[in-house]
Amino acid sequence: MGTREKKTKGVEVGKGVSIGPGLPWALIAGPCVVEDPLTMDQIASELGDICAKYGRPLIFKASYEKDNRTHAGSYRGPGLDAGLEALMVVGERFGLPTTTDVHRVEDVAVAAKAVELLQIPALLCRQTSLLEAAGASGRAVNIKKGQFMAPAAMAGAVEKVRGAGGEGVLLTERGSMFGYERLVCDTTAVPAMQALGCPVVGDAGHASNTREEITALARALVGVGVDALFVEVHPEPEKARCDGGRSLSLTELSTLLGQLAELRS
Repeated sequence: MGTREKKTKGVEVGKGVSIGPGLPWALIAGPCVVEDPLTMDQIASELGDICAKYGRPLIFKASYEKDNRTHAGSYRGPGLDAGLEALMVVGERFGLPTTTDVHRVEDVAVAAKAVELLQIPALLCRQTSLLEAAGASGRAVNIKKGQFMAPAAMAGAVEKVRGAGGEGVLLTERGSMFGYERLVCDTTAVPAMQALGCPVVGDAGHASNTREEITALARALVGVGVDALFVEVHPEPEKARCDGGRSLSLTELSTLLGQLAELRS
């Protein structure tokens, strides 16, 4: 761990939140996509209370648009303008740094004015033009490792962002392919990507199919030493507009954070 700490610098996300070795692990959480204002306010308010209770730095997450849904008729979000406006309102009202996916080069500059952390979706983690645009934006960048990528191969994605001027780079472990429609989270990918000089986020939801699996995977990721944990949450997961089956309720999240506090200590 000492060698890793010499190589890796903490990433300043904004509004007092930094992620990296020697710092408290942070929580990146929120609904999969931007929803109505009342739901957004409820989630942000309760997340703030939960994280304050357990001493967790919080970054609020929601996507203005999901451009990689399986079916054409699936809800994708409110779109660029309305979605970013909603995220800015949440960030200002609750004093939280925010993050969202960006799928297109032309969206990056606009999104960078609204959120503190840009997230590169897993399926786009090798898109040179998108990575370079994110790196040049002046914002911290979180690259989700594609399920088709070896951990060490993410060095190329990091190089593209840093080569464009982006110093603050996070990498997210969110699962590797184990046959069709099946992801398995490789916890050994966490130290492997930390060795690239980046703080690593553990995504507990996308390699899980039930809430029980989410909590089990979250414990494994925190136990192995992630710098931040990514979890999608919703007041009523069964009513979420997107990825409700991979979301925890706010009550479940509070219980989980209590368990994780004991585990990490």
